[in-house]
This record gives sequence, structure tokens and C-alpha cells, in this order.
Amino acid sequence: MLDKTALLTDAQMRFFIVNGYVTVKTDLPPEFHRSVFEQTAAVFEKEGNPGNNLLPRIPAVRQVFDSRAVQGALRSILGEDYYMQPHRHCHYNQPASQGQNMHQDGGKRWSHLTRWMLAFYYPQDTFQALGPTGILPGSHYYNTPDSARINEELPLCGEAGTVTIAHYDLWHRAMPNRSEKRRYMMKFLFARMSEPRSPSWNHAQAGPWQNDQRMFQHVWNWHCGQTNGGMSQASRSGAGCISKLMEALESDWEPTGLHAAYALSGLGAPAVPGLIERLGNESEAICRNTCYALSAMGTPAVGALIGALRDGDWRIRDRAAETLGDMGLPARAALPALVQAMQDESEEVRSHAAEALGTVGQLEPTTAPALISGLRDEHGCVRRNAALALARLGAHARDAVDALQAVLFDEDRYVRGDAAHALHRIGTPEARGVLLRFLTTSRWCPLTTPDSTF
Repeated sequence: MLDKTALLTDAQMRFFIVNGYVTVKTDLPPEFHRSVFEQTAAVFEKEGNPGNNLLPRIPAVRQVFDSRAVQGALRSILGEDYYMQPHRHCHYNQPASQGQNMHQDGGKRWSHLTRWMLAFYYPQDTFQALGPTGILPGSHYYNTPDSARINEELPLCGEAGTVTIAHYDLWHRAMPNRSEKRRYMMKFLFARMSEPRSPSWNHAQAGPWQNDQRMFQHVWNWHCGQTNGGMSQASRSGAGCISKLMEALESDWEPTGLHAAYALSGLGAPAVPGLIERLGNESEAICRNTCYALSAMGTPAVGALIGALRDGDWRIRDRAAETLGDMGLPARAALPALVQAMQDESEEVRSHAAEALGTVGQLEPTTAPALISGLRDEHGCVRRNAALALARLGAHARDAVDALQAVLFDEDRYVRGDAAHALHRIGTPEARGVLLRFLTTSRWCPLTTPDSTF
């Protein structure tokens, strides 16, 4: 059992919320990392990149993520029951490479909350000339390169065994390798399973955020398990400036729009009509800022978003479902409408409704039948989100065992992986039996290679 001293402190959590990353060092000896490097080089030379089969091909890497410091960081940020997703990749930066362009792995998720994380592991000492991963601290809040301060790059250098835990949307790249040495970095994806109900790090007494840091305050409160939707006296006194904030929400400069979004979220119900009206705007940026505002507002916006789920425009229905899903537990009143949205004619709406049922309704067994239906959807994105949502329901999804067994051989590899994890979290004897039979027949042998087939 992990002791509390391995968890992050308030100061480290504040640093993560602002900057989008935290770096730790494993307690494994140098010879361990040297061995991993040599094994990795051998696999690349003989077989190429193992991709998602990285762990069964180089099983020792699992010890990195079982190490005390890495577990402590992941539990602090994602909660005790975090999930190592099936996607992982070994990034090889060859000598004299030009590196990559800055990019986001998470894409346009329209969420600032921490439900997805990346972990970068170096099996060799990595200095700047070797082409480390470069990041833009704080860029996970932004969707445009200019707003993300594309020129303020920080190289993640470190000794072998260095692991950086980063927000999924943090802008990053492989920097140019100006050396004659090979650089490997192993990237893993992790997901939060349970919505936060209390701080999962070593929480003592952190000071308040500044008035111009509403965005950070919202993310901090969410990690602390504090429900959104409260409206302070200061917020009420500012209700008269709604029109000016709505104008700022539409700014072409993303930081201005974000500042307005979080200011509007604090004004509560009086700001809802104007925000709902902007859900149908042709500008993606305006819609995105609108969703941030409604999600951060919480409970006062739920009724209007339920109404938006019935709009004639599928884009508005889609944005409403995505926003309710990002809101999480405070949107419980929307569960019947989200269940109904699983029958929507738009696969985008069904996909976001399935995702939302996993965050909004993870404490409600009544949502399982709709998600079971989603496992039979013709679109992979719906099946994928339905499987992950059932995993988030855990024991509440015990009626889904047969349906999950049916998708263990789905054509989508991530439907398979998430279905297996759902069975693990359901944990009944029936679920464990199905999972064990699947794992036995799909077992990967790390010793089997083209040079040694049996």
C-alpha cells in the first residue's frame, strides 16, 4: 500500500494546475534503466517500434509505473483508481533529427479538467542536445499556438528514470536531436475513473487564488471535490457587466475569451440565456468558450443544457452533451436526458452522451442499460466511450457483463481494452471469469520473436 508521503503536496498540485506537468524520479537503480534502454534498442533493431505492445515486449517497464514516486504523482492527480489506458508508444528520436512541430495529443476536448494524463519516461540520461521532449508550460488551457506561447519552450531534460506526468492537452514535441546518440522516450496514457470527491494528494491548507485566476481556482476546486455552481456576493455585484463579458467571450484573442468565460461562470443564472444562445454560433472558438463557462458554472446551467439536448440543430445537442459530461456529478439532473440522447440520430451526440454518462452518472446503475446499447452502436467512437463509461460505473455496471464479453473481440482495439478494464472494475465472479478466459486466450508471449517463434 502506498504511504501518504509519496503523494504530491499542495504546492506541487498548484504547480501542476498552472503549468500542466510535474516531474518525478523513480527509485530504480541506474542498471535497471540501462537494461531497459538496451532491450528497447534490440527490439527496434530486430522488430521495429512495438507500439501498443510495448509492455508485453519489454515487461520491465511496468516497474517504472509501479515505483513509489510515479504512483504517488498519478494518484494525487487522477485519484486512487486511475487507469493505464491500452494506448502507449515508444518515441525514438534518431541522431541528427529535426524534431517535431508543437502539437496536442488530446486535441479539441473542450475541457480544462484533469481526466486524461500522459506520462513520459526516459530510460537514458537526456540532455538538450539529445532531443528531449519540449513542452509549453501552461499551454494545456489553450487551443491556438499563439495563445499557447509557442516560443516559450521548456526542454524536459533529466537522468535515466525521469518521468514527467503531463496534462493530455499540454502542447509538446520531440526537440531536434543534435547528438550522435539514440534517444528513447516511452509515452503512456492514463485516465481518471472516479470523479473527485475530496483531495487525493497531501492536502493541508493552501492559500486562495488571485481574483484573476478564476480558471485555476475552478480546476483546484474540482480536484478538491467541491461542487461548482456557487455564486459569491462579489459575483452577484458584477451581474450588470454580463453584456461586456459576452462581448469579451467572442474575442479573437483566446486568453481574453477564456477570462470572460470564467468570469461569466461566476455570475450564475443571469448569464445562462446569453451563453445558451451562443452554443449555436458558427465560430468554434466562441462555442468552446461558451462550453467552458457553462461547465464551470455547474448547477445553474443544467436545466438550460437539458433543453439544448432537444434542440433541432445536432451541433447544439452535441455541445450540450459534451458540456454536461465535463460538468460531471453536479449535472445529475440531466441523466434522463442523456440516456435519451443515446438514441440520437447523430453519432457525435451519442458519443458525447455516452462519455457524459460515465462522469455524470457513474454512481447510478440506472445508466448502464443505455451504455449497453451503446456497445452495439455501428460507430466505433460510441462503442469506445460506452465501454469506458461502463468502466467508470464499475460495480454499478454488473448487468453489462454479457455485453462487455461480446465486444472483447471488437474491431476497435480500444473498445477491447476498455471493455476488459470494465470487467475488472465490475469485479463480480462472473465478470472475473469472463476476463480471465479472455486474457488466457489473448496472452502475448514477450519471448516470441521472429528469431524465436516457439
